[in-house]
Amino acid sequence: MKILMVLTSHDQLGDTGQKTGFWLEEFAAPYYVFKDAGADITLASPKGGQPPLDPKSDEEDAQTETTRRFKDDDAAQKALANTVKLSTVSADDYDAVFYPGGHGPLWDLAEDADSTRLIEAFAHSDRPVAAVCHAPAVFKHPKGADGEPLVSNRKVTGFTNTEEEAVGLTGVVPFLVEDMLIANGGQYEKGADWASFVVTDGKLVTGQNPASSEEAASKLLALL
Repeated sequence: MKILMVLTSHDQLGDTGQKTGFWLEEFAAPYYVFKDAGADITLASPKGGQPPLDPKSDEEDAQTETTRRFKDDDAAQKALANTVKLSTVSADDYDAVFYPGGHGPLWDLAEDADSTRLIEAFAHSDRPVAAVCHAPAVFKHPKGADGEPLVSNRKVTGFTNTEEEAVGLTGVVPFLVEDMLIANGGQYEKGADWASFVVTDGKLVTGQNPASSEEAASKLLALL
């Protein structure tokens, strides 16, 4: 069972001068769900190497059991520091793909041609694709086999407009995940802000926020 995890390489939070990247819990929780199930995991990012960590996700109040486990896991840290370049990855080598969030993907992965190509390859061959929190941004451009947006007429979720408002970044992000999914014809659903909420439609799994990352990974695993 081979699972590809794709992380952002983008570290600038718009024009704020602040840093962003991937959200630690959204990487760590799924990583250990897959690892503990015996999966062979490959980590990739557009630039390869060490993906940028959102510093806010490294603060004490954002820590969880899995983020602490990661910080004690030298092998996992080494794997993360050496992500492969996304452009070198072939969808044929994997059974499923998972995208952790953080604000970074809104800038790079959402517009990345290699990511779009990968997602379409997985989707068109009926293999599972999952994304959590801001990572459903990656569904901005991929098309289904019918040429319509991949999320068109499918149940999806992702970071809500009210959650974005709560973190004060509505005017900073290039687009709002909820609005984009709806504009692409997605049947957008959401739970309570900050509570775990995951939607599965066929082989497409989406999670709403950081709290949803473990459940989203488990749902992806169930499809395998």
